[in-house]
Amino acid sequence: MAIQCSGEVGGREGAGGSGGRAGTGGHEGRASASASVSGPGPDAAASPPARLIPLLALACGSSVATVYFAQPLLVTLGERFALGPGLLGAIVTVTQLGYAAGLLLLVPLGDLLNHRRLITAQLGLLALALLAAGLAPGVVALCGALAVVGLLAVVAQTMVAAAAALTPPARRGRAVGTVTGGIITGILLARAAAGVLADLAGWRAVYLTAAGVLAVLAVLLRRVLPSGAPSTGAGTASYGRSYGRLVASTVTLFARHPLLRIRGALALLVFAAFSTLWSGMAQPLSSPPWSLSHTAIGAFGLAGAAGAVAAGVAGRWNDRGFAQRTTGTGLALLALSWLPLALTGQSLGALAAGAVLLDFAVQAVHVTNQTLIHAVRPDAGSRIIGGYMVFYSAGSSLGAFGSSLAYAAAGWPAVTALGAAFSLAALLLWAATRRVGLPAAGPERRN
Repeated sequence: MAIQCSGEVGGREGAGGSGGRAGTGGHEGRASASASVSGPGPDAAASPPARLIPLLALACGSSVATVYFAQPLLVTLGERFALGPGLLGAIVTVTQLGYAAGLLLLVPLGDLLNHRRLITAQLGLLALALLAAGLAPGVVALCGALAVVGLLAVVAQTMVAAAAALTPPARRGRAVGTVTGGIITGILLARAAAGVLADLAGWRAVYLTAAGVLAVLAVLLRRVLPSGAPSTGAGTASYGRSYGRLVASTVTLFARHPLLRIRGALALLVFAAFSTLWSGMAQPLSSPPWSLSHTAIGAFGLAGAAGAVAAGVAGRWNDRGFAQRTTGTGLALLALSWLPLALTGQSLGALAAGAVLLDFAVQAVHVTNQTLIHAVRPDAGSRIIGGYMVFYSAGSSLGAFGSSLAYAAAGWPAVTALGAAFSLAALLLWAATRRVGLPAAGPERRN
């Protein structure tokens, strides 16, 4: 099918231009809110089954959670495999590098292959990779299994793209917000669940249990997902069955559309800040004066549950055309969150408050980014989201490794300074580029 942005709704925050250049406020507001669907594609023929979007949200959260299980377990894994404090971040980094590879190599397949087969096959393989991680005899085997876990966990982004393609344009922002909210809930619960399971049955139980959950979800989605072809348009059809050209086209899309590059750069900085906190907090919390257990450390992820709320709110705001306002507010809150986070050594309440602010801000910006970039070329939604998430993964890797080095060098103050620097850089980038023009995606986008 062909999905086209009409640009008729929601231009509240900027003035449109001509000849393919306009303020991003107007374009982004319209792009996030409007689209017209044409063609007989099976994904667009009707609204998805009522249970599909919640099930996709659950599956997204469960799959992406596998990337974050190690965060509250870093100290234990370091002791088990004799890793020094400066190397603990490598466990998270190797998973994120696998995730980045999957974004480039696997997510574009969502524009070419049947959604049901692709999603269920990846979930099944992810379950096998988790089984290998849970049975790993040494650090090399563990890191290798976790790299494969990261590679296959990108199925979450394939499901985000599928949710956007299967949902009518008027409700697309809410659908993306719901599924993204599931991802955020999964990330938060991953830390808490990993902590509880590790305390009850050891760190291996975390990965073995997740393998079983993912296998069950693969079976359920096999029954619920539509059996039709993916939402490919004429642009994607021109690639025939050439996987290489399909992957290469992701780079072309980002080279052609400034919005994709800007939102990708924002994602890199925002998730570098996010990972700086969540990858770095296990070390100070497991040490005096707190000396918390795995369960207690993982429970701090629940303090960021506001992030899931932000995903839904941001989706509705984007449907109403408030993309720039949502982004600016989110980035300002992200920078402010490091003030209470800096007091972690004196107050666990300050850490909880800072985590709430940080997660709310990150997810508001993230949902806005995903909604906007999908509207640039809806027929290439999987490739665009996959390419965007490469920036996300790069930022997460940078934050994880940077926080380990900062903590080893100068403790928690250095970690908070690093996170604040990432956050301020994102705010400055947004302020400098919010009026940068966009190339027109077609006649419907020109004013």
